Amino acid sequence: MNCILLPAENFSSDTAKIDSLSQVSHVTKVLGAKVGDTLKIGQIGGNLGTAVIEDITADSIQLSNVQLNTVPPAKLDLTVILALPRPKVLRRLIMDMTALGVRDIILINSYRTQKSYWQSPMLERVDEFVLEGLQQSIDTIVPSITLQKRFKPFVEDSLGSLISSQAIVAHPYSQQSFSEFLQQQPSRELPNLVCIGAEGGWIDYEIELLLAQDCTPVHIGSRILRTEAAVNAILGQWLL
Repeated sequence: MNCILLPAENFSSDTAKIDSLSQVSHVTKVLGAKVGDTLKIGQIGGNLGTAVIEDITADSIQLSNVQLNTVPPAKLDLTVILALPRPKVLRRLIMDMTALGVRDIILINSYRTQKSYWQSPMLERVDEFVLEGLQQSIDTIVPSITLQKRFKPFVEDSLGSLISSQAIVAHPYSQQSFSEFLQQQPSRELPNLVCIGAEGGWIDYEIELLLAQDCTPVHIGSRILRTEAAVNAILGQWLL
């Protein structure tokens, strides 16, 4: 954690309270902070700032002199449509996309998404993974995360309205690279929507539906990457 994020109800005037056991443990055991030390904190959905540790108990930390005067970093003008991955990969992907500043995340069903993934308890912990990503990147604004269990109706009825500039679909067998796509755009304008498949990528039928909604297929090289590697490689373009 590079900052401690707290919900609005934990603040009162210029004081605040840390009552999450994991956060208390991080402050005391990982940071080794003591009474009188200053912490980087933030209000979820609000500003970032600092506070001084007033008191520490086994299950809470009282803060004083709270000053929230720093605006969080701007979100990327980007929607990521991601085929629901394996549960053990979901945590890392949500954390990474949140830390990178993705504004909207849509987890969607695909042919290669196993039905059991939708029953995974990991989906009930998405808020936890988002918080980890925000605290890593020192941000306070939660991305929008929605679930879409029906691929075809979503693509045909809703996808088009989400595209404000350009949209790409990651496809290792496309003829055009992401770099070549960007070179063709005015001022190398980045797309506002990216579609990324699960392990094994999209099947031909799914690619055809995405193409019908003006998504341009691109590859990112000759190597076939795992989903988490592909996500980070593609989204890294927005940080350049």
